[in-house]
Amino acid sequence: MKTSLIILAAGKGTRMNSDLPKVLHPIATESMLVHAMAAGATLDPEHTVVVAGHGAEQVSAAVQAYDETATVVVQEEQLGTAHAVDQARAALGDFDGTAIVLYGDTPFVSPDTLERMMGAAEGSDVVVLGFEARDPGRYGRLILNGDALERIVEFKDATEAERAVTLCNSGVVACKAGLLFDLIAGVGNDNASGEYYLTDIIALARARGLTASAVTCPEEETMGVNSRAQLAEAEAAFQARARAVLLEDGVTLQAPETVFLARDTVIGRDTLIEPNVVFGPGVTVESGATIRAFSHLEGCHVSRGAIIGPYARLRPGAELAENTRVGNFVEIKNAIVSEGAKVNHLSYIGDAFVGASANIGAGTITCNYDGVMKHHTHIGARSFIGSNTMLVAPVHIGNGAMTGSGSVITSDVEEDALALSRAPQVEKPGMARKLVAMLTAKKARMQRGS
Repeated sequence: MKTSLIILAAGKGTRMNSDLPKVLHPIATESMLVHAMAAGATLDPEHTVVVAGHGAEQVSAAVQAYDETATVVVQEEQLGTAHAVDQARAALGDFDGTAIVLYGDTPFVSPDTLERMMGAAEGSDVVVLGFEARDPGRYGRLILNGDALERIVEFKDATEAERAVTLCNSGVVACKAGLLFDLIAGVGNDNASGEYYLTDIIALARARGLTASAVTCPEEETMGVNSRAQLAEAEAAFQARARAVLLEDGVTLQAPETVFLARDTVIGRDTLIEPNVVFGPGVTVESGATIRAFSHLEGCHVSRGAIIGPYARLRPGAELAENTRVGNFVEIKNAIVSEGAKVNHLSYIGDAFVGASANIGAGTITCNYDGVMKHHTHIGARSFIGSNTMLVAPVHIGNGAMTGSGSVITSDVEEDALALSRAPQVEKPGMARKLVAMLTAKKARMQRGS
């Protein structure tokens, strides 16, 4: 079936008490809006239309960063959900497939649920996503007659009998685009809030003799976020589900509650994750790796058999080959570390290539930035970089070469050569004792003077 997405993202989110539009607040390192777009993208939509309002420029930038083919339209006045959906009318033009209405602040509707809605839409004119609520509260209620959905009643307008219904409305709707906009044209605002409710299209459809049905999903998928407290609950819910998936897939988490994952984190089976590890966006860890405690990974790729940490930081562009070692207080950025290479202690490797089986001594730094531009460092295979070596880029260290500890390397080093660059050691007998005596006397004079 041909599909288009309409994602409502116009709300200000007053309860968030934030200058950032509500839908741009992050869960698992990415905005709620991106979560919603990513779920919808699994349907391979022909069009994605995001309806923005408050902070429209920021919302538009976030949308384009994720999907440059998406369209953003602006709801100048927030007059209700039906009015918001109607803003997508022109953007969808003569699209004759099924439109699915999603919400930028309801980030957890699953691809499986959306697939089931599309399936239901083949046999029903309008499909609504509902859920059985543990505490129905002020949710709109789905009123069924057998399997047919008769109407949706907002809590403010519901009778006591209707409020006793526990099947609640998520707001997600699937309907042929042309019919959806035709029904919206008949929606009025004669209700307790004076708004144009999208939910009214069900009664309008039924009055025309059209069919309406409900698909249900777990309540957790319909979690909306309207406050910082709910944002924290959503983060916790995402992390709990993501950790459970990893455990089921054969990843060992020694202390699952201390490991934090991004929306797109990929970790292969038989990988060991020690406590207090944080994954930023864009991380792939292959099977059989070890990520030791208190490490932070972002935008990197870790191959099979690698051991990272503890207290390691992998930044965007870090590519670690099989059986590499990155140890405590080491930072890798935009660098390839080839198979079997070791960077074990207190080092920074940035904008660099480290050859196979190279050994980088403690305290080594690739000095890659000159204040204006970044420069590249090449460290050859089987090379040995002595402790506390400064490699001033651009510089090339040949295969099998060595540098002496404490060296500042500013020129290329040929293959199998030893490079030394440090001041000669000078020793002055007895000078330490004389210096201490001089300083002690000076301190005594200062104290008498005070």
